[in-house]
Amino acid sequence: MNKFELFILVVPILLFSMVAHEYAHGYAALRQGDNTALMLGRLSWNPLKHIDPVMTLIMPLVTFLSFGVAFGGAKPVPVNPRLYRNYRRGDIIVSLAGIVTNLVLAVVLAVLIVPLGLAGRAMPVLESSLAIIQLMFLYGVTINLVLAAFNLIPIPPLDGSHVMKHLLPASWAANYQRFGRYGIIVLILLLWIPNSPISLWIKPVFILTNEAMRLVGPFVLPSPWTT
Repeated sequence: MNKFELFILVVPILLFSMVAHEYAHGYAALRQGDNTALMLGRLSWNPLKHIDPVMTLIMPLVTFLSFGVAFGGAKPVPVNPRLYRNYRRGDIIVSLAGIVTNLVLAVVLAVLIVPLGLAGRAMPVLESSLAIIQLMFLYGVTINLVLAAFNLIPIPPLDGSHVMKHLLPASWAANYQRFGRYGIIVLILLLWIPNSPISLWIKPVFILTNEAMRLVGPFVLPSPWTT
């Protein structure tokens, strides 16, 4: 499988994972009393409503060609924290909702590999098709773990920063949030620096992915791409 074929295979699961992440933010906000995403039509599973030209289209292509892993993000769902019934609790819940969703997706995708493998062995005529779906799910496990870990980085405007600011003294939290205007630039620079702190932060993801592969490996169907 060449890079282009692999990219085409990964894009659907990456897009779904990013949309699920943003939908979770919007749904959590709604549960906390903020209906902004709902009113603006962003509480939707329609991927077209969540596509950002840079984060959803350009960044996955660039990261895939540069690092071999397609990574990106969807257009952030708009929320209004002033509408939360409890600002502090609501901000933390809404911020962590996307991360928790990606972690749940990683577990679900890993588990689904097992019945797909059993079905492929029971119905050989479907084996090659199910092997491709399994491969997509295997990449999906890594993608969702990376999304969860990356968004936990406590650099504004990432989700982890919304939790971190509530752990800081009020004066520190104000300066910390103001730093957010430079956050994206800092993140881009860190992504391009070899052996950056982000690499160390993400490293446990690949340990978990290898462990997941070890557990589901006996159920992975043989194919030119998985053997």
